Amino acid sequence: MPDPSGPPSPSRPGLREWATGARVRTLPAAVAPVLTGTGAAAAVDGAHLGRAALAAGVALALQVGVNFANDYSDGVRGTDDHRVGPQRLTASGAVAPGTVKRAAFAAFGVAAVLGLALCVWAGTWWLLAVGALCVVAAWFYTGGRNPYGYRGFGEVAVFVFFGLVATIGTTYTQALQVTAATVLAGSSIGLLACALLMANNIRDIPTDVDAGKRTLAVRLGDRRARIGYVAMLVGALVLAVLGGVAGGADAVAAALLLLAVPVVALSRTVLAGATGPALITVLKRTGMLELAFGVALGLVLWLG
Repeated sequence: MPDPSGPPSPSRPGLREWATGARVRTLPAAVAPVLTGTGAAAAVDGAHLGRAALAAGVALALQVGVNFANDYSDGVRGTDDHRVGPQRLTASGAVAPGTVKRAAFAAFGVAAVLGLALCVWAGTWWLLAVGALCVVAAWFYTGGRNPYGYRGFGEVAVFVFFGLVATIGTTYTQALQVTAATVLAGSSIGLLACALLMANNIRDIPTDVDAGKRTLAVRLGDRRARIGYVAMLVGALVLAVLGGVAGGADAVAAALLLLAVPVVALSRTVLAGATGPALITVLKRTGMLELAFGVALGLVLWLG
């Protein structure tokens, strides 16, 4: 007979558990660089909605894969044993670790198939190597013996892959060129992705310190991490306006300044010392702000 004092066997998870594990609230942020990159392609008369849809599929599958991979790696390390936010699949025992790991690689597989289709359609075979690098970076963020996310380099990877690579790659597979507007807009989206990660890590500073996870927020300390979050939002707004101007949308780029309203609101909340559930709300709203930036930048560049 099994020992009744031992840990319970994982039960079969339902749709709600898998949706929680996939962190669906982070998915709008995955679409933002695709919207922006498509707008930048339209600015040079190169927009292609079919390829944009494939790029969105790649971005969403990679985001889900990253989320499941982090759930698995943090869970088996014990990092998520004591959380302020929603419980993870692995740490909570809702799903066996091996199942979560397989879900991560299934999502990466979907991203690879869609990415292959996109490269074939666009004739950009060399981007397959970039896609492979994205998967490797996604896994080793919290996976492997020395995950770089535990060393404070998570924001660097997020800026590069979920900002620059995603935006520039979207533009290039449609217009077959890279413009200044694409780089500026991609940098704006990248900073917002970093802010999203920073908000998450500010919330987790106490538990990450106990687990030996030295994120950038842990290294900076609570107050400086909050200032860093605000700097990322402000920097994203400035780069968005510059990207609109560089895309030839001088007349409408100023409309992007309307995004200063949510930027100020989120900045005030974080600088006021929001903790726990309040930071979870900040996390959700930062993700939606990134999506808003993606929509706004895409439209401004398209109109330009």
